[in-house]
Amino acid sequence: MTLPSDVTGYLSALGLGLLIGVVRERQRPADGHAPAGLRTHALAALGGAVAWQLGLPVFVALLLVVGLLAYASDRRSAGAETGQTGEVALLLTVLLGGLAARQPGLAAALAVVAALLLQAREKLHRLGRDLISESEVRDGLLLLSAALLVLPLLPDDPVGPGGALNPQKLWRLVVLVMAVSALGHIALRVIGARRGLAVAGFFAGFVSSTAAIAGFGQRVRAEPALLRPSVAAAMFAALASLLLMLPVLATASAALLSAALPMLGAFAAVLALGGALGLSGGSGEAAAPTQESRMFRFTHALTFAALMAGVLIASALLGARFGHSGVVAAAFLAALAEVHAAAASIGQLVAGGGASPTTALGPLLAVLGASVLARSAVAFASGGAAYGLRVAAGLAVAWLAAATAWRWG
Repeated sequence: MTLPSDVTGYLSALGLGLLIGVVRERQRPADGHAPAGLRTHALAALGGAVAWQLGLPVFVALLLVVGLLAYASDRRSAGAETGQTGEVALLLTVLLGGLAARQPGLAAALAVVAALLLQAREKLHRLGRDLISESEVRDGLLLLSAALLVLPLLPDDPVGPGGALNPQKLWRLVVLVMAVSALGHIALRVIGARRGLAVAGFFAGFVSSTAAIAGFGQRVRAEPALLRPSVAAAMFAALASLLLMLPVLATASAALLSAALPMLGAFAAVLALGGALGLSGGSGEAAAPTQESRMFRFTHALTFAALMAGVLIASALLGARFGHSGVVAAAFLAALAEVHAAAASIGQLVAGGGASPTTALGPLLAVLGASVLARSAVAFASGGAAYGLRVAAGLAVAWLAAATAWRWG
């Protein structure tokens, strides 16, 4: 039996009012001077649903009345509860009650979010006052501005020689490097140096392993004691990127994926082993980030994007200058910037009958080699010689294992 929409809206309003009211009821001070509890929120939500059905003027009038009552209650109980959370929660309950009359599902979902925020009062206060430093707030605002303000404003069209550059995609690389470094910083604070960076590296690798390696290189420059776990994180980022290549190849050519599995498996095994060796051993946990620690270095992110732009321009110029042979070189250079796109192009070549899966393994291995060169160069540029040598060595051994599997497969 399906309930009428009006009844569903009223039931949703009652439920969300009770949900928020229960949380506020449990937060009453010992003297009982709370601005609103279980009954008040339930009645406010029902009142919002009824007022909305009666029309917008009635709903606005109810909001004004509830606001005045909340203000009067706050004045009578001055000193019992600091802040205006109770008053804002009561007004939100009225608004959600009105929303429940139109969209009960959305209103209920927002009520759950509101209840969670109210319930986590002490934890959120501690997070804002004690756990987040001023520099972290500043870096977080810079990251959000770069992602939410600057990125949408940039043109998403090819520019430059041969249309090699896309301003929005290049800026996306800047955002990715900053985000990866920030993710590593947060993981350090929450989990600890060794395993925190490994977790951050693995999940960041699904977005961009090159950006992840650059981000962890920044972390090494800021905290040299994090060299070993940062190298492990770089290996796990490369492993995640390789795992992402599997569905890409499966979509382009399942036959090529089947033929390449031994080669890719050897590559992945060495990366996993290198990451595990980086986690084991070492001299214990590095010091946690302090109030002066930076989540990322903006100039390093810009340098990384400039490096990728240079690779793309060189690729376009070679293709225009040398024709077919230049296109081959351009494809190799393109793999320096985006290994998945290069692997997909090889898969499409096999799917179109231009090459057999067996003969395509050589070019696929070359694509992996190009990615090794690119990531090694980024590791040196971002993290210095010690970080770069270790990352390059791990990637090179992984490539040699893949080449051996291809040669004897």
